[in-house]
Amino acid sequence: MITLSLKEQPGVPLEAEALSPDVVASLRRDEIRALPMFLGKRQCRVDDFFEVEGEASDELVIRGDAGRIKWIGRGMTRGRLRVAGNAGMHLGAYMKGGTIEVTGNASDWVGGEMSGGLIRIGGNAGGQIGAAYRGSRTGMTDGTILVGGSAGLEVGMRMKRGTIAIKGLVKDFAGLEMKGGTVIVGGAELRTGAWMNRGTIISLTPIPLLPTFTYACSYNPVFLRLYARELATHGFSLPYQASEGSYRLYTGDAAVSEKGEILVWEPRTA
Repeated sequence: MITLSLKEQPGVPLEAEALSPDVVASLRRDEIRALPMFLGKRQCRVDDFFEVEGEASDELVIRGDAGRIKWIGRGMTRGRLRVAGNAGMHLGAYMKGGTIEVTGNASDWVGGEMSGGLIRIGGNAGGQIGAAYRGSRTGMTDGTILVGGSAGLEVGMRMKRGTIAIKGLVKDFAGLEMKGGTVIVGGAELRTGAWMNRGTIISLTPIPLLPTFTYACSYNPVFLRLYARELATHGFSLPYQASEGSYRLYTGDAAVSEKGEILVWEPRTA
């Protein structure tokens, strides 16, 4: 295992694409210390900001408040990366495999355009989780993102496949222009599912819906049992038993040619 302990938080965001199991897995300790990072326009070394312990491992631990450190785990394909603290923007962007775990909060663009792997955030996260970058037509295409708290704007924007599950409330435009996949939220603010073409959004509490979504029926989808079993292994509870309640199904967005679905949980009254 390789452990990086933050000496002090940088004054401005630090770009640290080298902090990935793919990069450090075969390196000696002195080589890890010399890896490049960028503080603004200035190129620095890993040991300018971190104490380094261990070598040659695809298990990487970052200790300290890394809330201003960007691009951690970018493009990683294997291994395990754990942040014991907060993480900055673009965590796990373009990720293809492996596991990232953050004990604290994360900033915007968690798992941006990822295509595989698992990201788990213990606290809150920012906006654009699993989303497409500006100018790109497709967001995440596979993988799983789990958030134990709340999240920001445009969760799952233009995602095509994969699963995003957020225990708390998310802000406006969740599932914006969604092309597929599944987004599960504890609740959402305005414009959920705007211009979605395909995919499924599940809310565990009532949410305001656009007038371009039409109520279809109330039922208990069989596929949710599979999601519930898998999410339960990560500490997420997803109701699906008819004895507990049912889901109200809405289809839309009628503003575009194809349709996705929004499922809103309605617990059974005593």
